[in-house]
Amino acid sequence: MNNPVAESALVAAPADTVVQLKRTLAEGRAELRAGFIQNPSPAQLLRSHTTLVDRVLKSVWTEISMPARLTLLAVGGYGRGQLFPYSDVDVLFLLPEDLEESDKEKVSELVGNLWDIGLEIGHSARSVAQCVTEATQDITVETNLLEARYLAGDRALARDFFSSVHAILDPKAFFEAKLVEQQQRHGRFNDTADNLEPNLKESPGGLRDLANIIWICGANGLGRNWGELARRGIITTEEARHLARNERTLQDLRIRLHYQANRREDRLLFDMQTPLAQQFGLEDTAAKRASEQLMQSYYRTARGVTLMSEIILSNLRTQVFPA
Repeated sequence: MNNPVAESALVAAPADTVVQLKRTLAEGRAELRAGFIQNPSPAQLLRSHTTLVDRVLKSVWTEISMPARLTLLAVGGYGRGQLFPYSDVDVLFLLPEDLEESDKEKVSELVGNLWDIGLEIGHSARSVAQCVTEATQDITVETNLLEARYLAGDRALARDFFSSVHAILDPKAFFEAKLVEQQQRHGRFNDTADNLEPNLKESPGGLRDLANIIWICGANGLGRNWGELARRGIITTEEARHLARNERTLQDLRIRLHYQANRREDRLLFDMQTPLAQQFGLEDTAAKRASEQLMQSYYRTARGVTLMSEIILSNLRTQVFPA
């Protein structure tokens, strides 16, 4: 995603509206945090946070009267409705082919307002044709676009985008590219330092490995969640429960890590491990410190994800490439 414009960008929304939405966002996030601490439900927190940000984005879009011929889409993790507490809010501005200078100015105004309100926006601005070109050249971009979700603006332009992006999807090529991408990522995050302070999202056995299964299955029409995969016979019901449990564990850890750090932080840093262990009710014993117990639990989860990923991807290969 491109870096957003500076906060000094043109601000079209009335100051009182910006202040009100900033308060709404801050209070909403504080309420979600308190609710999670009282009753930890990762899936509910991620959905509710996504809904809160959706509401703020749409309000600003309407307030500054964005041009009717532009479209706003949520992409990436935000697009699939899994927005972690301090993750970037990734959006795509769909632009018409006959782009005008005033359109660019309105996009800058909107992004400036969003940063003033307190949203860390990661944004790109492209035409449908540019999206297609980027997707054919970069598997990461293609994956983000396949997760796009409509938020506001020209619905006809959005429909054109969705049909165009799916028209260029080659399920078999996507499968191979995502496997290569995963192997490269594992290579980057598999040294000793990363094993001691693992990245909950990117390290082997992390959330990205679970997402990769869903991306590949979705691209090949085999299901978009663990329940659908079980109903289609890709995995067993017990495996679906096991995967869901591991995903919930990793999401819980990542949410708590963000809150503990008060910033986007996906690595289980040494100085975070003890306070996180205490949140799970772990205590030092004569044999093991609480932080060691926490990390052992994490490693068991990561090993389980890695093993299941290898098995499922191997089975998927026989379905995607039956010959």
